Amino acid sequence: MAKFVFKLEAVLRQRGHVEKEKQRALATIQAQMTQLQSELRTLNETVQASTDDLRDNRLTGKLDLHFLAAHRRFTLATQRKAMQLVQRMALVQRAVDEAQQALIEAVKQRKAVEKLREKHHERWKAEIDRKEAAQLDEVSMQMSHDNAARALADDAARDAKAVTP
Repeated sequence: MAKFVFKLEAVLRQRGHVEKEKQRALATIQAQMTQLQSELRTLNETVQASTDDLRDNRLTGKLDLHFLAAHRRFTLATQRKAMQLVQRMALVQRAVDEAQQALIEAVKQRKAVEKLREKHHERWKAEIDRKEAAQLDEVSMQMSHDNAARALADDAARDAKAVTP
């Protein structure tokens, strides 16, 4: 039986490799985004814990103005750091979007070659089926011819027996 050979198999493999590379690049950038989100969440939790401690423990009795000023400076510094993180997250988000678009394009390129492969396979299969049908027709014709020749020979033999007394 004939074997299907796709001449662009190397191109299909290469496009598959490119797609995997784009997936890895996207995963790397998404990991950066996850880390930045984790940092921002940690900053927020730190400020929240510090503010809760201030409310619960530092606003009763004699007020320590130096501590309150230090807390305010800490809160402002943390807010600045959070703003920087948000700016970095915006840049990383653009990179994520670009990586997603690159991945989508790589998938399209691979699928286009796969579709071409499917069409070539369908044509090849149709050609094989056509050849098999032609061979079956040929065998059928030969068998029919052989059967007809035997029938004629049998008829001739019967006629010969019937004529001989």
